[in-house]
Amino acid sequence: MTDNGNGTRRNSTASGTKRKGTRSDRPSTIRDVAGKAGVSVATVSRTLAGNYPVSAETRARVMAAVQSLHYVVNVHAKALSGAVAGPVALVIQDITGPSLAHVAAGVEQEATSRGRLSLVCSTHGDTAREDDLVQLMREQHAAAVVLVGGVVPDDAYHRRMAEYAKALDAAGSRLVLVGRPALPAGIPATVVDYDNRGGAFQATSHLLAAGHRRILFLGGEPGFSSSEQRREGHMTALRAHTVPYEEKLDVPGSYNRASGYRRVRDALDAGLDFTAVFAGTDAIAVGVLAALREAGLKVPRDVSLIGFDDVPYAADLTPSLTTVRVPYEELGRTAVRLALDREETIAGDDHVVLSTQLVIRESVRPQK
Repeated sequence: MTDNGNGTRRNSTASGTKRKGTRSDRPSTIRDVAGKAGVSVATVSRTLAGNYPVSAETRARVMAAVQSLHYVVNVHAKALSGAVAGPVALVIQDITGPSLAHVAAGVEQEATSRGRLSLVCSTHGDTAREDDLVQLMREQHAAAVVLVGGVVPDDAYHRRMAEYAKALDAAGSRLVLVGRPALPAGIPATVVDYDNRGGAFQATSHLLAAGHRRILFLGGEPGFSSSEQRREGHMTALRAHTVPYEEKLDVPGSYNRASGYRRVRDALDAGLDFTAVFAGTDAIAVGVLAALREAGLKVPRDVSLIGFDDVPYAADLTPSLTTVRVPYEELGRTAVRLALDREETIAGDDHVVLSTQLVIRESVRPQK
């Protein structure tokens, strides 16, 4: 409002001065940009897309108008039209676990190198939330949905995965299972797994070669695919070295530190005789170390110890942990690569198994 000099007041907008906020009440549109730059809407669209030749002068005017109006491209609309690449979605059970965090790092690295946005979502083991996230990613036109985390591969699981795969495929997306069992033939999904059996076979064989015959095996929860595969590798190594299997030395449990600590304390309290421990994960191994130290036992002087994963802190433990290295970052990178390059992928490359590697450090010594 301004004073007109005779005591009355008038609205400044009536004389052509625009009141602040009248156009900023709504987001700027591409038509606003075109009007300010003095070009057509089609020219603005071509300039922003960068796939059509425009003069330097025109481009400068358009970009100046974009900056002046704070115009933001409607990325969702462009995704629907196929003008921009869809994101890569990673759906995992727990983002705090070091192994899954490294899978996420691999996914992000590969997606970034291809100009894709990566999204990370956590289910906390809730299948209903996984259902919702997969549907949401389908609606968001994700180029790939990568599922990571141990599962019980029963009939219900296979039905859910088949539904995911078919729904995503119909939307032009791709389901990728990392560290999960393969689906039946004909299901449009990619599987990137790692050699759990081979890694466990190497670990147990290393202990057996060092003279250990009473190995306490602290595997995962029964029924989960990775747990069962590691147990199979352990059992195969025992048979290969003609060492009898003892059920009391096979103690399943959760893949965490507290479980490792509790299981070793229970074994010691029960007077169980063992000279070595094969921990199903490095997290379990940390709990084992704590329980043995609390009992006055030293590794590897009194008990040898081997883990599985080779997470970053494994080399910094005292003693440094002999373990099985899983290429977690490579799993993530391979998942994205196979999903985005599937049109060029040869038959059979939609199921890849990466190798594991025994890393020998200080926690195992020969049994006298």
